[in-house]
Amino acid sequence: MKNHITDKKTGIGYTLQGDYFLPDLALPAEKEQPIGIWGQRRLRYLRQHKRLIYTNLLTSCKLNSYLADIDRQAEELFSRLVKQMAEQEGVTEVLKARDQMVWVGRMNNIRNRAAEVVYNDLIYN
Repeated sequence: MKNHITDKKTGIGYTLQGDYFLPDLALPAEKEQPIGIWGQRRLRYLRQHKRLIYTNLLTSCKLNSYLADIDRQAEELFSRLVKQMAEQEGVTEVLKARDQMVWVGRMNNIRNRAAEVVYNDLIYN
């Protein structure tokens, strides 16, 4: 008995796996794009909580580009929020030069609040 056959109508090849012939199907190659921390967190969320969306993106070969786009949007939103909040609260280079510990505390607070907005708006929705 052959280990590999090809259907003449469809052109799909089949390989013997145990007692069954399984189709030789493979997804087309997806363009690799770098995915940062925001994209990684979105991926983990989709895998754990939104399995249908994850599977649809994966099987349509759009997962990598989707995650790269989410990562870019999240990074832009985070940077913009940190800048705006720092300006509104008067956290400037003058404060940094005068009292570094106060500046670090305020910037950490601002970054944490901005990250929370990004999580709620883009990552965990």
